[in-house]
Amino acid sequence: MSESGVGKDGVHGARPGREAQVGAGLPRPDGERRGRRGRRGRRGEKAMVPEAEFTSYYGRPVLKPPVWKANDVAAYLFLGGLAGAGSVLAAGAQLTGRPAAARALKISSLAAILGSTAALIHDLGRPERFANMLRVMKPTSPMSMGSWLLAAYGPAVGGAAVLDVTGLFPRLGGAATAGAAALGPAVTTYTAVLVADTAVPAWHEVHRELPFVFAGSATAAASGMALVAAPVRETGPMRTAAVCGAALELAASMAMEHRAGLVAEPYREGKAGRLVRAGEILSAAGAAGGALLGGRSRAAAVLSGTALLAGSACTRFGIFHAGVRSAQDPKYTIVPQRERVNARGTKATT
Repeated sequence: MSESGVGKDGVHGARPGREAQVGAGLPRPDGERRGRRGRRGRRGEKAMVPEAEFTSYYGRPVLKPPVWKANDVAAYLFLGGLAGAGSVLAAGAQLTGRPAAARALKISSLAAILGSTAALIHDLGRPERFANMLRVMKPTSPMSMGSWLLAAYGPAVGGAAVLDVTGLFPRLGGAATAGAAALGPAVTTYTAVLVADTAVPAWHEVHRELPFVFAGSATAAASGMALVAAPVRETGPMRTAAVCGAALELAASMAMEHRAGLVAEPYREGKAGRLVRAGEILSAAGAAGGALLGGRSRAAAVLSGTALLAGSACTRFGIFHAGVRSAQDPKYTIVPQRERVNARGTKATT
């Protein structure tokens, strides 16, 4: 038992070092606190408590996985890209005196954008929901701007195709072709911005590279459509575009998987991994076949174009499934967040 006590004459029997210290436990000045941390770091001390493993409630996803239907939304991504890139190539074909290729691309772009819009509306459930998105214009919302973009692009590409086929009002048809080509790049890539603006890890973490993947994939697909539908004598520029598009798609995909780190796993494993690899192989084979044989044989051109179209579709479906899988597994959400927090802490102490 302690023999110290307090009497009329004060404290007696107190042991040294037991007095209360004024200011003890209060935060130290920033410089002193950094100095102590630095000295511990120089001595090489290690934390005695291991870093906690991430977990979630009964292993359930941290994020709510997308409820979009693969057959609707992935098709919407593919067909929209095909339409936008096709309009750009159609304008180029018309300017360079390739009327059959220009007409084929205009018709395919109209069919693709109609199919893309139908897939989007089917996923929304009711047609009026698409119309309701046009009630406001919000520049910070990719969905809002995408809706207005489709509303402007649809009449332009429709006018370009119909007036070309009928031969009516050639000047108006030329203006519609130019308008569709001007909006085509945005139609091709805005869907990449749309999915990357979500919290889905496999989409959000690659927001820098995803538009380039979509642009390259769409260019390869539109070039493939020209190889399938246009005469061989008019497809020279499209074969070059196919090579450039496939190269851009493959390079951007490699950069995307390299920078994403752990979050790139869904792009290499499971159903998504198989689709992405198939897309890369088909795109490379289609581009090579078109460049080497597409100008000599009609059959080779059709086969190469079909491979390019199939490769682009596989890429879009693979990206969609990779996003869904990354949202279902909590590690793809928590581990990157922890790495960012640790990186900020490291910068703050240096």
